[in-house]
Amino acid sequence: MGGTEPVSYSVAVRALCEFTAKAGDLDLRFTPSPTALEGIVGHRTVASRRSEGYQGEVALEGVFQTLKVRGRADGYDVAQNCLEEVKTYRGDLSRQPANHRHLHWAQAKVYGWLMCQKLDLQHINVALVYFDIVSEKETCLVEAFSAADLKAFFEQHCRLFLKWAEQEMAHREARNAAAQQLAFPHAEFRPGQRHLAESVFKAVSTGRCLMAQAPTGIGKTVGTLFPMLKALAPQQLDKVFFLTAKTPGRKLALDAAQVIVDSADAPPLRVLEMIARDKACEHPDKACHGDSCPLAQGFYDRLPAARQAASDLTMLTRNALRQVALMHDVCPYYLSQEMARWADVVVADYNYYFDFSALLFGLAQASNWKVAVLVDEAHNLVERGRQMYSASLDQSALNGVRKSAPEVLKKSLQRLNREWNALHNQQSGVYQAYDKPPEKLIQALFTCSASIGDYLNDHPQGLDSALQSFYFDMLQFCWVAELYDEQFLFDISKRDLDRKRNLSNLCLRNVVPAGFIRPRLTAARSTVLFSATLSPQHYYADLLGVPAGTVWIDVESPFHADQLAVSIVSQISTRFVHRQASLIPIVELIARQFSQRPGNYLAFFSSFDYLQQVAQLLAEQHPHINMWLQSRGMAEGQRQDFLDQFTTHSQGVGFAVLGGAFGEGIDLPGARLIGAFIATLGLAQFNPVNEQMKHRMAAIFGAGYDYTYLYPGVQKVVQAAGRVIRTQQDQGVVMLIDDRFGDSKVKQLLPRWWSVGTADMSFIR
Repeated sequence: MGGTEPVSYSVAVRALCEFTAKAGDLDLRFTPSPTALEGIVGHRTVASRRSEGYQGEVALEGVFQTLKVRGRADGYDVAQNCLEEVKTYRGDLSRQPANHRHLHWAQAKVYGWLMCQKLDLQHINVALVYFDIVSEKETCLVEAFSAADLKAFFEQHCRLFLKWAEQEMAHREARNAAAQQLAFPHAEFRPGQRHLAESVFKAVSTGRCLMAQAPTGIGKTVGTLFPMLKALAPQQLDKVFFLTAKTPGRKLALDAAQVIVDSADAPPLRVLEMIARDKACEHPDKACHGDSCPLAQGFYDRLPAARQAASDLTMLTRNALRQVALMHDVCPYYLSQEMARWADVVVADYNYYFDFSALLFGLAQASNWKVAVLVDEAHNLVERGRQMYSASLDQSALNGVRKSAPEVLKKSLQRLNREWNALHNQQSGVYQAYDKPPEKLIQALFTCSASIGDYLNDHPQGLDSALQSFYFDMLQFCWVAELYDEQFLFDISKRDLDRKRNLSNLCLRNVVPAGFIRPRLTAARSTVLFSATLSPQHYYADLLGVPAGTVWIDVESPFHADQLAVSIVSQISTRFVHRQASLIPIVELIARQFSQRPGNYLAFFSSFDYLQQVAQLLAEQHPHINMWLQSRGMAEGQRQDFLDQFTTHSQGVGFAVLGGAFGEGIDLPGARLIGAFIATLGLAQFNPVNEQMKHRMAAIFGAGYDYTYLYPGVQKVVQAAGRVIRTQQDQGVVMLIDDRFGDSKVKQLLPRWWSVGTADMSFIR
């Protein structure tokens, strides 16, 4: 079998073959494939048809030099001496790409050798069994092999992989040895930073989940990443995933990693930045297959050289990876997906780990990795989780595709439209929530999506973009419908687009994402959820589903009360009914504060309309005060222009909406920002959807108003106020403009280090 060296690298059969046997084009033309559940059912159906002595799910392993190869063969028929590799599919098998079949045979033959070795066989039959999940028919491709031929095939693929495996083992050993000696990259810890770092190290060492409320300005990013790297060797971690909610968070994480890799005794790390497909695509006008895109043509033939070049880099940022990809004529996005297998630290958006079809979570499960997960600005995971696990359908989109759809699909689309109309025609109001989605509608959706799936199998050139988009929305809707329980709402919103008829939106709305987030948290060796605002603890624990035994810490602030003058302006109400009356007092308050201490301020409001009313009045009455305003739908460049107004020498007021792009995740230290006016309690809009959420929260947690309105609102206020004090040298002011800030229940939710006073408004006539 090739020597007596100790085994140093273990690889799954599937991962081995995907590395050594993939060839040809990248082809991502959408063809409906079985769901994971359909695949399991298909495998069981095949096994149930076999003779009594049939063995299913046979655990096999073999060794070649320092490489251990392991896996589970789908089945072995003793009577036929036949090893089976079962693949489920739907559609026309004759259209299967040749490189897919090549990969399947490679897996089957590796399992064939491992079975020969286990049973000491000289010959074996190897079968590729393709099972059509729609017709339940089997297509069996059987070949007879000698053990010697299969052994040679196995060893050939092991040799191809072994060179890479040895390189990876050397990289890992050097990484782990250096990480244990790694010193903190700054001269000393900031106040609170050591407490955070030690808590993270303890959490990963004991395999627990940690919730850390840590104020802005202590260096949370380095304070969490550094201890995870120190834990690489003692905890035998394969990867650290650093997950962020927004682009600025990803940049901070990459900057922190750069600081660590630039330090004197830094370990040889590979730090990978993952970005969305549409941002990485070099040819947005082309489809992802070899007939259309030059970077997809021959992708797997050129991938080994690109992978080797990328593995030599430390910081695999978006730009660095793009340069490597284009040098080797491969797609940057799919090169980054490949490098996720070989990176040590992956910086990515939440959806790469928490989404239903999340790449990083899927790879970790399939590869049996031991991972540690850092969730930055974790308060955002509540709303992002709800978005990921919800689904909606727009009837105007259905109407559009009904007109242009191929004739064969029109019947099922019309049936869906009839069921949809029957449902909302019973509805008198604009909005209606239901306990569960109606069975007839869901059945019509499943039938319609199945007919489009069948059509796609017969027409691989695909659908027009509108129909494909609606089809994907339908698949998500059907998926969520199968998961529907008391953690969801089903509702219908009518909108009067024209006078002839009402059209509506259907929504399966996730209210409590805990049930989907919890398995992702517990699958990791340790998950650390950190943010400046994770209070109250029970609210986030309930909605994020943190496991029993989770540790919660509130890290002491490096700042002192005398750095930040916080005042409640209780003489003003910002409620909608009092809004007109609030305009003059707010304008006078801003102008007075600006004249007393000229500098840069942010003023936050509950809506764009409110913001513009105050800004217009301020411009009329105090034209000498420089102003710049956030507008709806700002692009990334426009957001940067807004922030660039805040310089160390400028003076003026930036107007922004609370909870928007400028309420968190921006850093304006020193004179760039000296104060904030927050003219709202941050409460979610009072509307039928939020009222239904409130009722559902009350039923589950007994605190409907607090969970729906109060806690998320005050969290936004605290985040916005946190923009003012960024360093231990900063001095600033925050004015909380609303009488409700004086409520003891609200005050308890404000940071402990604040000393809150009352503003003097006697100057207002």
